[in-house]
Amino acid sequence: MPSFLQGYGPQTYALLRIVTGFLFLWHGTQKLFSIPIPPPPIPSFVIGVAGPIELVGGTLVMIGLYTRWAAFLCSGLMAFAYWMVHGLQAPLPIQNMGELAALYCFVFLYISSQGSGIWSVDAGRKS
Repeated sequence: MPSFLQGYGPQTYALLRIVTGFLFLWHGTQKLFSIPIPPPPIPSFVIGVAGPIELVGGTLVMIGLYTRWAAFLCSGLMAFAYWMVHGLQAPLPIQNMGELAALYCFVFLYISSQGSGIWSVDAGRKS
């Protein structure tokens, strides 16, 4: 690791959590409200199940509230999405266009294992 980053582990982890949650919540707004763009054609049960998890889970992860549970739920959603949508098409993510789902799955799993960290509502509630 470059030496100039060694003292910034908590801050870079917080940025990872915040940006991941922010990016994920927009998938929920797309499914539920067609904001900022309408979703691609998907079954209505996906909109009804995945949309709220993406919106609420992404928001909770972003602000750092109940982070472990929210991230674990989001990780499970992405694992399910990968295997039900992408994994049935071809075995590798590069072939089945499931790279984003796989990456979200494991980033959320990591966030679930680490908790909210600094710059979070959970950290503020502990003080």
